[in-house]
Amino acid sequence: MAAHRDKIIAALDVGSTKVCCFIARLTEDGGFRVIGIGHQVSTGIKSGVVVDMEETETSIRAAVDTAERMAGLAVDSAYVAVTGGDLASEAVTVDVSVAGHEIGQVDMQHALDHGRAGYDADGRDIIHAMPVAFSVDGAEGVRDPRGLIGDRLSLTMHLVSAAPGPVRNLEACVNRGHLKVAGLVAAPYASGLATLVEDEKALGTIVVDMGGGTTSIAVFLDGALVFTDVVPVGGHHVTNDIARGLLTPIAHAERMKTLYGSALAGPADDREVIDVPQLGEADGDSASRIPRSMLVGIIRPRIEETFELVRDRLVDSGFDKLAGRRLVLTGGASQLSGVRDLAGRILDKRVRIGQPSGVSGLADLTQGPAFASAVGVLTYATSGPIEAYARLAAREPQGRLARVGRWLRDNF
Repeated sequence: MAAHRDKIIAALDVGSTKVCCFIARLTEDGGFRVIGIGHQVSTGIKSGVVVDMEETETSIRAAVDTAERMAGLAVDSAYVAVTGGDLASEAVTVDVSVAGHEIGQVDMQHALDHGRAGYDADGRDIIHAMPVAFSVDGAEGVRDPRGLIGDRLSLTMHLVSAAPGPVRNLEACVNRGHLKVAGLVAAPYASGLATLVEDEKALGTIVVDMGGGTTSIAVFLDGALVFTDVVPVGGHHVTNDIARGLLTPIAHAERMKTLYGSALAGPADDREVIDVPQLGEADGDSASRIPRSMLVGIIRPRIEETFELVRDRLVDSGFDKLAGRRLVLTGGASQLSGVRDLAGRILDKRVRIGQPSGVSGLADLTQGPAFASAVGVLTYATSGPIEAYARLAAREPQGRLARVGRWLRDNF
């Protein structure tokens, strides 16, 4: 649990298309109520990575200032969502002696520390180090070993890491906005915390967060996060495809995507005509007219490519079948018409659109999938259920992480 002065916490989601800041007050029941909301167009981030420090700092300052004004107070630290830095996963197994006594918190902490210290790094930063499964004297399926008696305690840890450069650039931008980084949270993990119900986490669910610059993946199984990955393709790539294909300004391409776009063809697409303003033309009379089917023909290949990349990552990890057939789509790009159905066809899953749930204080405009990650960061900050045993520093150097799915499939 993250306790702050006056029971105030802040979450910051710095994405490729928007920067969002939520300020919340902890409630007596252990939850939180959102009391400040700010979001700003992001102009310094590309594919989840900072490409312009000044632009990113300006966007962060504007979003935080708006949230602080609404909340009527100032914050000096925030939990920050991470999408860039080539997020990757690996499972690490630790085996320690408990000498036949009753297992306690100290023994679990020792196992976690032992796993972290013994892991080969190669310069990556750990974002999360969370227990996935315990076993005592070879007896598997133990969720909480405290109170059990045995000779050997084994622990499987799920490590989520990122390349250090993008993470430190993001932290630097936050610091330049006069905020301390209270903690880092993998964005797909946050989105899962915000959108999944407990049964989905337990039975197995894949979360696909479709952002502006990236599409991130999180797999939950047996109540824990067991796999993460990021595909460097998002909704902004669709907008750029429209702008290039139809020779129209990016702002108009985004508007057409939002109002008329679809990932699937409709029966009336050839008859419906759309006006397309042309690049460099100030006169509205010079706009070209195209059938809606042409717009769909530009959008669909990029969405198909995105889901094919997601499918390939899941197959490579071993979780395509292991996690079951439930998939939750979230993120701003998931709201495009036809995306849900196309995802179901390509990924062979039962798909629903995930929105933040069980949160009070959200404005109507911030209750959609586009704000799931920011809400999930608040959830992580207030409870952190998976990492309750240990908070491991994000600054530990870590090595290139391999896929965890096949290992879990073969060992459990």
